Amino acid sequence: MESSSSTIASLLLRKLLTSIFLHSDNNHRLLHLLRHFIASAFLFLLTLFKSPTPAVDDLSSPAAASSGVSRALSQLLLLMNDIPVSSRKYELIRSLAEKIIDDNLAEGKPPLAEVNCAVLSAAFARSLGQLEAAMEEGGGGVGDAAAGESGGYGGRRWLVMRGVGRCVRAGWRLAKGRGGAGRGGGYSAEKVAAEVLWLAEKMAASGCAEEAVCRWASAVKVAWLALSTEPRLQGSLVKVSAFLIRQAKDMSKGEDEQQIRATKMKMLTSWLPLLCSANNGTDAPVLSMAERAEVEKTLEEVLWTLAEEEQEAVLSLWLHHFTYCPASDWPNLRSCYTRWCSASRATLLVHHALHASY
Repeated sequence: MESSSSTIASLLLRKLLTSIFLHSDNNHRLLHLLRHFIASAFLFLLTLFKSPTPAVDDLSSPAAASSGVSRALSQLLLLMNDIPVSSRKYELIRSLAEKIIDDNLAEGKPPLAEVNCAVLSAAFARSLGQLEAAMEEGGGGVGDAAAGESGGYGGRRWLVMRGVGRCVRAGWRLAKGRGGAGRGGGYSAEKVAAEVLWLAEKMAASGCAEEAVCRWASAVKVAWLALSTEPRLQGSLVKVSAFLIRQAKDMSKGEDEQQIRATKMKMLTSWLPLLCSANNGTDAPVLSMAERAEVEKTLEEVLWTLAEEEQEAVLSLWLHHFTYCPASDWPNLRSCYTRWCSASRATLLVHHALHASY
């Protein structure tokens, strides 16, 4: 291992020195090569020091983990995640993955259901991490580019520092198991959001929607970033949220009712602000009128499974964002709010009566 590591390190160093001498007359090319080298060296160091991450197949049962179908599905989902949607191979890869998933379900056998759930859950977690990373990277603007292109030593130094900073952020994302754009740089936030929805739908069909619900409910940073992202991406995230809120409604039967209630609470508090503020679509509505009415009804049903003080927190959050988003009048939980006020009033009177009786 030491010999191999030193060999790779020496090759990286030789590559850097050769590139510098061959391309020293081109500053932009040099900066590009320097950035590429720093990224390669940083990722190499991470492979030496970070703890091993379990493979996708390790998440399933021993029988499923050793199966070719599990490895095939894992590879297809990785490829689908890696290549751009504009590639003519994208639909081929996705259709192959979908066929394996659907064929596993058609068999109706528990081991094949385990394969679906294990591989899809791992893919969902990976895509959610990539979605957060892509939304973070989308924070740069025209001003950043202008600063780097202003010329002179200061501008070139700024480009170097910016490149190093991006490499470090990418490296730390990988160290935390969040992944990256892959060999082809094939993802954008909007592409990954569409794949997150697709994976969630497949997980629901495979009987493991609860895993997707828990992860989406806990994606607080993604929900926060969504409030200031572009309308098209907001629309994609609204679709994911609407679908998983419907799945959360059915999480009423379980071994840990308190944990289920906590997940529902996180789902509502994380994603209600986006539902209130998201644009309804520029070319076509994100959700149809029927879908919007269904989501409103589902929100009410989920809300009534919470404790009264939790209902107050959710409705207070809704009222704030609903009020300060004049461009949208959805979701309209007015009747739900009124019902909660009536219930709270009744509770107060009961407590007062009990206190007076003593």
